[in-house]
Amino acid sequence: MIANSPAKSHTTSTRILSSLFIALFSFSLFDPFSSVSAVNESLTYLWPLPWEFTSGNETLSVDPGLSLAIGGYGGNSDILRAAFDRYRGIIFKHSNGVYLFDRLRGRRLVYDISKLSIVVNSDSEDLQLGVDESYTLYVAKKDGQSIVGGATIEANTVYGALRGLETFSQLCTFDYGTKSVQVYQAPWHIQDKPSFAYRGLLLDTSRHYLPVDVIKQIIDSMSYAKLNVLHWHVIDEQSFPLEVPTYPNLWKGAYTKWERYTIEDAADIVSFAKARGIHVMAEVDVPGHAESWGNGYPDIWPSPSCREPLDVSKNFTFDVISGLLSDMKKIFPFELFHLGGDEVNTDCWNSTPHVKQWLQDHNLTTKEAYRYFVLRAQDIAISLNWTPVNWEETFNTFAENLNPRTVVHNWLGPGVCPKAVARGFRCIFSNQGVWYLDHLDVPWEGFYNAEPLEGIDNASEQKLVLGGEVCMWGETADTSNVQQTIWPRAAAAAERLWSKKEAISTGNITSTALPRLEYFRCLLTQRGVQAAPVTNKYARYPPTGPGSCYQQ
Repeated sequence: MIANSPAKSHTTSTRILSSLFIALFSFSLFDPFSSVSAVNESLTYLWPLPWEFTSGNETLSVDPGLSLAIGGYGGNSDILRAAFDRYRGIIFKHSNGVYLFDRLRGRRLVYDISKLSIVVNSDSEDLQLGVDESYTLYVAKKDGQSIVGGATIEANTVYGALRGLETFSQLCTFDYGTKSVQVYQAPWHIQDKPSFAYRGLLLDTSRHYLPVDVIKQIIDSMSYAKLNVLHWHVIDEQSFPLEVPTYPNLWKGAYTKWERYTIEDAADIVSFAKARGIHVMAEVDVPGHAESWGNGYPDIWPSPSCREPLDVSKNFTFDVISGLLSDMKKIFPFELFHLGGDEVNTDCWNSTPHVKQWLQDHNLTTKEAYRYFVLRAQDIAISLNWTPVNWEETFNTFAENLNPRTVVHNWLGPGVCPKAVARGFRCIFSNQGVWYLDHLDVPWEGFYNAEPLEGIDNASEQKLVLGGEVCMWGETADTSNVQQTIWPRAAAAAERLWSKKEAISTGNITSTALPRLEYFRCLLTQRGVQAAPVTNKYARYPPTGPGSCYQQ
C-alpha cells in the first residue's frame, strides 16, 4: 500500500524504534544513552507486538491540532469519537506541541500528519465474544510518493478501530528537543488482529473493596495492553458489596455501608468498559464462597454453624439466585456469566439435620448434591440466555453431567483445557502456577512463556480454547497496591494472548521481550498507571535504588 517508500519488512525480522529513546532523553546535556542499557536494534517497541508490519527510516511530525475524519458505515460512532479525544489527550499531554516563543511570534509550523482518518466498515456497536478486533494502520508522509499520506486506520468494527488507536498512540512520541510529537521509522504499515477472542483480567472486589474510579483506572490500563474481558469477581464469602433490588438485604453482607456498588455504579462500569472495547463478565460463585449472603438472609445458610455451601435443600436458596441473576442480567449484557463452583466442602451438609434428611429423601450423596446445585444454577443462567462459565472442579467432578454449553475455567494447574476440549467443551486458561497475579513470586517470564494451547495439537480443539485470563485475587491487594500487582506482569500475558505465537516464541526472551516490556512499563507509568519494575524479585516491590525507568 505504500509506494516508493524506503521500507523494510518486519514480518520475519523486527527493528527497533530506537529514536523513541533518543526523543525521550534528548533533553539531557549528556549522552542520551549514558544511563540506560544499550539499544537493541532488532526490536520494535510496540506492545503487544502486531501480527504483520513494515516500517522505514523517516521521521514524521504530528500536528497538535490533529483532526479526525471518520468514514464508512461506522462514521457516526460516539464510541470512536470519544476514544479519539482520549488518545489525543494522551499523545499531546506534554504541551500543544509548539514552542511558547513560536506561539508568541505567531509562527505557524507545517506538520507531516495533521489528520487521522478512520474507516469503520460496520455501524454495529454490539460487543460480544469474538467481535472483530482486527485493524490496518498506515502512517506515511504525504509527499507525492506515497499512495497513502498521513495516518489511516481501517477496521471492520469500532472495536478494531480502538485497537488501532492504541497502536497509533504508541507510535507517537514526544520529542523534548523540538517540543513536538514525532513518529519515527515511518512509513508504517501494520496489519493486526488478536490470537484469542478472550483476553481477560479477574478483579476481586470482595476480599478488598475497590472504589469505582479505581476499577475504571484498571479498565483504562487494560485497554493499553489490548486486554478485552474484565472478570468482575464482585462477591465472595468475605463480603457482598453489590446492590440487588429484588433481594435488597443481600448487600448487608458488605464490609460497611460505604463499601458498596449500586446498580448504577455497576452499569456505569459496564458502559465505561464498553467504550474501551472491554466486556465485563460478572461472577456469582455458588454454592461455596457465599457465606456473606446470609448476613442479609440467614435462611440461606444451612445453619448458623454451617454457613457455606448454601442450603441445597431449600427452594428459597434458588429463588434468591434466580432473583439475583435476573437483576444482574439487566446490567451485564455479555453472553458469558461465571457461576464459580470451586472449592466446595460439603461436610457440614451431612452434619445439618434438615439437609441430611433432604439428602436421604432424595437418595443423594453430598457429592451428588453439589452436582445438583451447580446444574440447577446453570439452568437459571441459561434461562436468562447466558452461557455458564464454571471453575474446573465442576468439570473434574461431573463432566458428563455439565451442560454442553459450559465454558470450563482452568485454574488448578496444567492439563485441564486439553481434557475439556477433547470432550467438546470450551475452555479458559488461568493456570495458577503462571497466571495468578497474587502469586508474587511468579516472575514476568513465567507469565510470558505460558501457553493456553499447550498439549492441544488438534486444530478444531484449539479453536475451543477461548483464550486466557490473569487473576488478581484481592486477599493482599487493595487500592494502595493493586495496580502495581497487576502491571507489568499482566502485560506479559496480554502479548501471549494477542500476538502471533511464532513471532514471540523464538529466541531468548530476555533479549527479544524484556527490553520491550520494560519500555511498555514506562509507557504505563507515563500514563499514570502505577506499574512496578519488571524484574523485581517479588512482584509489586518498589525500585531498589535510583535509576532510569527503562532499567529497573
